[in-house]
Amino acid sequence: MNERNTQHPIVEKISDSIAVVRFNRPAERNALSTPTLDKLDIMLSNLISDHKLNSIIVTGTGNVFSSGADIRELATLDVNRARHFSSKGQRLFQRIAEAPQLTIAAINGYCMGGGLDLALACDIRVAASSAVFAHPGARLGIITGWGGTQRLPRVIGKARALEFFITAQRMTSKEAQEIGLISRIGDPVIDCALEFSHKKTRMAD
Repeated sequence: MNERNTQHPIVEKISDSIAVVRFNRPAERNALSTPTLDKLDIMLSNLISDHKLNSIIVTGTGNVFSSGADIRELATLDVNRARHFSSKGQRLFQRIAEAPQLTIAAINGYCMGGGLDLALACDIRVAASSAVFAHPGARLGIITGWGGTQRLPRVIGKARALEFFITAQRMTSKEAQEIGLISRIGDPVIDCALEFSHKKTRMAD
């Protein structure tokens, strides 16, 4: 098993045919800043091109999967830089959606805004019993620009997705499973994701 420097914002572990990508910025609530997106882009490009990999799991640290875009960074963006930032996330998440490997979001805790957009780009979403989901942009006067407005309605339906965006309401794992946002609840959630990964590996053998 190979583990990258744990001081980096993202830690990658590879074991056999399974890769685990773990956000590792707990002090920043695993926010998806530009440097984090850039590192994730490079890492995923390498993983996706590895034909020996059958699955890629994305997860977080502590009680946070990802809090989404770095709000402090967003406040500094002008129109052109904001457009570039939005396009960067869209391209990256589309690459996840089109990956030949099985992609799994192992949602270990708070999954907010752009973090939820990332999870929606994955083939399968599983969550810890304590996970919380929300798209809080409406409270901040913004809307996600990373594909969530398109993917969420496809998963839970247009009416529910519209309510979710407009109210910025929070949703528990149980509620998320009831409407089909996640496939399974399990603790620890990484074990749940690995179960799907091992099934995929057995099917490929």
